[in-house]
Amino acid sequence: MSSEEEKNMALVRRFQEAEAKGDLDMLDELLAPEFVDHSLLEGQEPGREGYKRQLAEQHAALSEVRCIIEDQLAKEDKVVTRITWRSIHDRGEYRGLMPRHKEVEVTAMTIHRIEGGKIVEEWSEGSGSAEIAQAHLEQEIRERERVEQDLRVARSIQQASLPKDVPELAGWQIAPYYQPAREVGGDFYDFHLLPEDRLGLVVGDATGKGVPAALVMSTTCGMLRLAARGSSSPGQMLQEVNEVLFPNIPSNMFVTCFYAVLDPNSGSLTYANAGHDLPYLRRRGGECEELRARGMPLGLMPGMSYEQKDIELDEGEAALFYSDGLVEAHGSKGEMFGFPRLRELIAEHGDERSLGNFLLEALYTFVGEGWEQEDDITLLTLRRSASLS
Repeated sequence: MSSEEEKNMALVRRFQEAEAKGDLDMLDELLAPEFVDHSLLEGQEPGREGYKRQLAEQHAALSEVRCIIEDQLAKEDKVVTRITWRSIHDRGEYRGLMPRHKEVEVTAMTIHRIEGGKIVEEWSEGSGSAEIAQAHLEQEIRERERVEQDLRVARSIQQASLPKDVPELAGWQIAPYYQPAREVGGDFYDFHLLPEDRLGLVVGDATGKGVPAALVMSTTCGMLRLAARGSSSPGQMLQEVNEVLFPNIPSNMFVTCFYAVLDPNSGSLTYANAGHDLPYLRRRGGECEELRARGMPLGLMPGMSYEQKDIELDEGEAALFYSDGLVEAHGSKGEMFGFPRLRELIAEHGDERSLGNFLLEALYTFVGEGWEQEDDITLLTLRRSASLS
């Protein structure tokens, strides 16, 4: 081996030690101005400055960087090095990977061409790409596991907040249906047993998905139950819950909610609406009415009042409360199930005893096979039984 080849090998060792230390000034000294890296990493800019920037990013994410030169050969102006790099990824994100807080080992083979005491070209090949690919896979698996755990938690919170039993009232049929989407939303329904044999019915939807939506939904259910103990006025209840909820939920979240109080003896239904989709009332003659009442969603802003209205359900008439998961379901061509379709179906088939089941069958026919449910679906049917006479 010539003395020039020995100098070149020593120069490369100095260069790799400078890489391990993150010594950018030394790299400036050892790299030729026209330096070319033939093995650019994804996103790396070519040239000496791009090489230095990539090294700086590595050291910003890695600690205890060490290099072990396993073998080295020189032939004329080229030096071949087999090297092992060890470091701990614990400082920050690197190439899309979050810190793993464990030692990372990468083996590599490099070729450097030396000219005039400067490194002018580098070729490298090693296990780094495979290591990063494996780490990405592991990170994706952990993320999927975390998401699945969050979904399980959200589902359990939501299920625990829903009523276990359906009230039985002489002369009335009450039929709830609830189907959560895979990515759990904030749908809820509830029943409140009120003084004078009256019944409170509530259907609502907290914005968002997953655990945040489930927590806000659960909180709202608890507040409504508490408010129902002190008042049987739907408008007043929504007003009280809104004032308490507003300062206690994230600013980007709110809850839509329809609350009604049924007097089963007279058939009177008193209701108020906090920005929820309008329920439908199906009359005996086939007319379908919207139950309208003005009111902003809960938790959106303080000082809100809620309009309160009254209707009466005669024998054979029914009211449908629902969430937007039904009307916003998309068919195979991208069109929505929609409010006009729902209203038409209720008008034509509202006298069927299992209106909820009929609407679900219509929905499944509309969306077709292979449909992935986008949002929770909640239906609550209230029907006054027809006279046997």
